[in-house]
Amino acid sequence: MSGFSEIVNSNTPTLVDFYAEWCGPCKTMKPILEDLKTRIGNKARIIKVDVDRNSEIASKLQIQGVPTLVLYKNGKIVWRQSGVVSSANLKSIIDSHAA
Repeated sequence: MSGFSEIVNSNTPTLVDFYAEWCGPCKTMKPILEDLKTRIGNKARIIKVDVDRNSEIASKLQIQGVPTLVLYKNGKIVWRQSGVVSSANLKSIIDSHAA
């Protein structure tokens, strides 16, 4: 958990994709996040957290459905949404918090 805290406490916006291997919509998010990474470059970091392997973090953050996307900046949650989100939508959210 300490590594997770260090990453999300960074000044760089960090998009966390809470997912599970068995989750169909989570598989849909994979190419969306890959596309997003090429669009945003170093503006933000994207990390994936498997809720089955990291149940402590998922429980602490009350992640009840996957995929759940959470955007952190300086350790604070600035945006959160469950379900599949388009690359363009995610980019505009990150852009608004990257300034």
